[in-house]
Amino acid sequence: MKKSLSHVLLCLLCFMLSAATFTLAGCASDAKERSSKKLTDVTLNEVAHSIFYAPLYIAIEKGYFTEEGINLTLVTGFGADKTMTAVLSDEADIGFMGPESTIYTYNEGAQDCVVNFAQLTQRAGNFLVAREEMPDFTWDDLKGKEVLGGRKGGMPEMVFEFILKKNKIDITRDLTIDQSIDFGSTAAAFSGGKGDFSVEFEPGATALETEGAGHVVASLGIDSGYVPYTAFSAKSSYLKNHPDVVQKFTNALQKGMDYTLSHTPEDIADVISPQFKETDIETLTAIIKRYYEQDTWKENLIFEESSFRLLLDILSEAGELTEEPSYADLVDTSFAENALK
Repeated sequence: MKKSLSHVLLCLLCFMLSAATFTLAGCASDAKERSSKKLTDVTLNEVAHSIFYAPLYIAIEKGYFTEEGINLTLVTGFGADKTMTAVLSDEADIGFMGPESTIYTYNEGAQDCVVNFAQLTQRAGNFLVAREEMPDFTWDDLKGKEVLGGRKGGMPEMVFEFILKKNKIDITRDLTIDQSIDFGSTAAAFSGGKGDFSVEFEPGATALETEGAGHVVASLGIDSGYVPYTAFSAKSSYLKNHPDVVQKFTNALQKGMDYTLSHTPEDIADVISPQFKETDIETLTAIIKRYYEQDTWKENLIFEESSFRLLLDILSEAGELTEEPSYADLVDTSFAENALK
């Protein structure tokens, strides 16, 4: 009886080892199959590296681009003009910037025009910072003051001017807008005593508050309403020659957006923190919460015609529109629509 039991145990052990070997072999085979799948290299040039673009970084950190078969290289252009130059010169496959740049290049006669295929943000991402707390702030408080603004012809500055005009403020006579300071240096200039107000992106606005050098008194995103602030675009030839790649890219973005809108600011901060190692998790969470509460991110990536028309109106009022291109010439919604299916 004892010998029989030992024999049974020996057989059972052999079976378990055999099963384990089979399982390990299967895992190794799966891993080999996954690694053998060739990823497509895609270079994305972003206008700035900002918490404002959280859904993009969610897609990167959660591995959604890899899931779609894309090996993404992210480059920061530090300005829409530089990002557009990278796209036009083929240094980048896809650009991420204000869609006004696609209108400028189209009107300048670009033969291979740059087309918007996915919209990420639907509100402005900057804030008006004052030197003192102003709980009863109105835009009339800017009269007679100096404001550190943005680059002429860029979305931050045009949306700021759009708000001022909505509030019956003459941008040439009622205040002074300093447009001479580089995009990334306005917070430091304001902290150093330059200007009465400053238009700041995050983390600049929160940093000024943290050091006691300024206080957020208004959100340009709320006061301007819904505007197509940033979008992904590529040359029409790239969209035509690589539709499968663009679709996979857009699918990954939509996954990033879905995650963003279904999770808390705390969850989002935890995921994208590797992208912003210089920002502590509490500050990162506070900034995301501020963007979350003002409905910054678009539920879907479809760049709608009404948004395009609003963009043309903003450009026209800013004196930057020489000709009105058609919606069909500069927007392709098919990739964003397919990403929702």
